[in-house]
Amino acid sequence: MCELNAEQMREYRGSLTSPGKNSPFRDRTPEENLDLFTRMKNGEFPDGSKTLRLKIDMASGNVNLRDPVIYRIRRAHHHRTGDKWCIYPMYDYTHCISDAIEGITHSLCTTEFEDHRPLYDWVLDNVDVGCHPRQYEFSRLELLYALTSKRKLQALVTDGLVSGWDDPRMPTIAGMRRRGFSPAGIRLFAQRIGVSKGENIIDMSVLEGAVREMLEDESPRVMAVLDPIKVTLVNYEEGVSGSRAAPFHPHHPEMGEREVPLSREIYIERDDFAEVPPPKWQRLTVGGEVRLRYSYVIKCEEMIKDADGKVVELKCSIDHDTLGQNPVGRKVKGVIHWLSANHAIEAEVRLYDRLFTEPRPDAVRGEDGEYVDFRQFLNPNSLKQVTAYVEPAVRDAQPETRFQFERPGYFVTDRHDHQSGSKVVFNRTVTLRDNWAK
Repeated sequence: MCELNAEQMREYRGSLTSPGKNSPFRDRTPEENLDLFTRMKNGEFPDGSKTLRLKIDMASGNVNLRDPVIYRIRRAHHHRTGDKWCIYPMYDYTHCISDAIEGITHSLCTTEFEDHRPLYDWVLDNVDVGCHPRQYEFSRLELLYALTSKRKLQALVTDGLVSGWDDPRMPTIAGMRRRGFSPAGIRLFAQRIGVSKGENIIDMSVLEGAVREMLEDESPRVMAVLDPIKVTLVNYEEGVSGSRAAPFHPHHPEMGEREVPLSREIYIERDDFAEVPPPKWQRLTVGGEVRLRYSYVIKCEEMIKDADGKVVELKCSIDHDTLGQNPVGRKVKGVIHWLSANHAIEAEVRLYDRLFTEPRPDAVRGEDGEYVDFRQFLNPNSLKQVTAYVEPAVRDAQPETRFQFERPGYFVTDRHDHQSGSKVVFNRTVTLRDNWAK
């Protein structure tokens, strides 16, 4: 039982080039140590006044073996024992014993624990336990534009900067699940990055690419419009004009097909129309033509603006001879997705992006050389909530059902807020391509 404070303990420990010296309390008798430890456990001493240390070797070349602390006094509320205990063991002491109790054979750690391995083995050699796991170290995975430090992630949760540990922007298993990352996508990511001893800093696009690749084969396709603009088909004839289009995954027809209803009013994406089109524009503009995906060729005849000059409606005509075919002499390069205004259902869509604007937010130094608070680099656009329109086919989807919205990306029904048949809530998992590539 040692009574040195933290500053004195550092002084006694020595350095990498000089040995430490024994604590003046090192030669207490076992009976005295046991008495003090019992009283320490019973809460008789204030926080930080005493510690229990292992008696190993203060002259060891490995600083971790210089009589390390294994118990300290800390009056902290515990989620299981409440306020019953006021002493807590140190990680280096509990790590190896927990592994042994659980029958672990290979304890995999990151490289910063390599110097702790001799202490790991020393403890197991000196306690009565039937299993002796072996510790192996590999490089820590660091994701660009994310943090993997539990302490820093907890700060985000505690400060209310994210909605919780399962916020879809968090690189936690719960967060990735809620965002729609599939287990197969995460496994593919792990296989691609491999295991190494060297620095392992991986761009977020590698994770997103693996997830995207697996979702390609797992997700049925539907149409959705995230930023709608109304289009009126001026020559639409009820009972005559109609769409019997059948969207299905081109590589997986077994996913099925369905009719897509058409009506006089439809919705298209606002960025599929340009009042002043840029060069090589292949989508809709006044006087221009595009094909509605799986349906007719339409031509924009007129645009209508509100008092602020914002385009609020397009009036278009349909060519009734173009359903499911492309007549000789007609070349329409642009194809856009759409939804029937009479059949589409409203949905809350959450568009998630990377949580930070800096690739390594916790490694940025200021002019004084000190690290800048990583919270300064939070991406203000990491979450955008919009009211969108989706096909009625998704109304009865269960929570955690994945879809590919044609062109916007891959989405999943939220595991908490989505309610099948009544409230439709989608989270964007990834876009169809890397938006950060530039």
